[in-house]
Amino acid sequence: MDYRSEAPEIIKGFLTYHETIKGHSKRTVDEYFLDLRTFFRFMKLEKGLVPRDTELSDISILDINLNFVRSITLSDVYSYLSFLSRDRVKQYREAVPEYGLNAKSRARKIATIRSFYKYLTVKAHILDENPVQDLDSPKIMKTLPHYLTLEESQKLLSSVDGPNRERDFCILMIFLNCGLRISELVGLNISDIGRDHLRVLGKGNKERIVYLNDACAEAINEYLLLRKSIAAIDRNALFLSNRRKRVSRETVHHLVKSHLSSAGLDSRSYSSHKLRHTAATLMLQNGVDIRTLQELLGHEHLNTTEIYTHISSTELKIAAKANPLGSFRAEKKQENK
Repeated sequence: MDYRSEAPEIIKGFLTYHETIKGHSKRTVDEYFLDLRTFFRFMKLEKGLVPRDTELSDISILDINLNFVRSITLSDVYSYLSFLSRDRVKQYREAVPEYGLNAKSRARKIATIRSFYKYLTVKAHILDENPVQDLDSPKIMKTLPHYLTLEESQKLLSSVDGPNRERDFCILMIFLNCGLRISELVGLNISDIGRDHLRVLGKGNKERIVYLNDACAEAINEYLLLRKSIAAIDRNALFLSNRRKRVSRETVHHLVKSHLSSAGLDSRSYSSHKLRHTAATLMLQNGVDIRTLQELLGHEHLNTTEIYTHISSTELKIAAKANPLGSFRAEKKQENK
């Protein structure tokens, strides 16, 4: 869905800048708009520009102009943060809705607001002062993410069976060996397959080359033999659904969960993204340096890659024992009698 028709001119310029100059994907740009739409809907309600009992989803922002944008204060944004943390519905499709977004979700929405005001002051030069320049983001607690061990990864791959065995095995091999995002895997075309590499279209429409190891190349070749015999509706797509169209993200999510369960692994704790994380972790544990991993995963910034650099308790124990002071014993002093 194209949300551009719902955006006032001042926001359209921001969206166009991110799409054409920054090279962000349509999906990312749409998320920026949705974040700003929620923010300005709340601001109109907060400032009494619509009746107090108006549903947030019924508020139009087409009348938002420079004067209104300029009127926003730091105090207004903190009120919005309070709304997000207490009253914002997490999932509207749930029968019994839960309220309050977590710190990570709030931080992303605040980043959009900061980016919008920075664009207006630094790039478009239509605001003299940035009212949110000193805005703090919610503190995000760092947690160790879930990932499969080598043994669990092997167990998952060994358990793959069923009518789509070759396709599903190939998908899991690419996740676990190449660390692709689900959007990147779904978007793969037959023409992206080289003899020893994949051409991947990542975030911001940035292309990168991901090289294949022998096991991954073999899995792809086996699937391609089957793929050639299918009268595909989408002739370019590498991975097809049972309807012979490009496989969807939802289908990939489902098949990953299904095979995790078949392997006796906790499908609630793992997902396609956790398989990407597993690939990164296994490579780090086996000597791949972080900058090489950054290139392989398609991260623009190194600090994004660093979320994958967690250390297992076993490695911590080895590090403790490696300290040369580990065997030091202080001599007991003789007490004077």
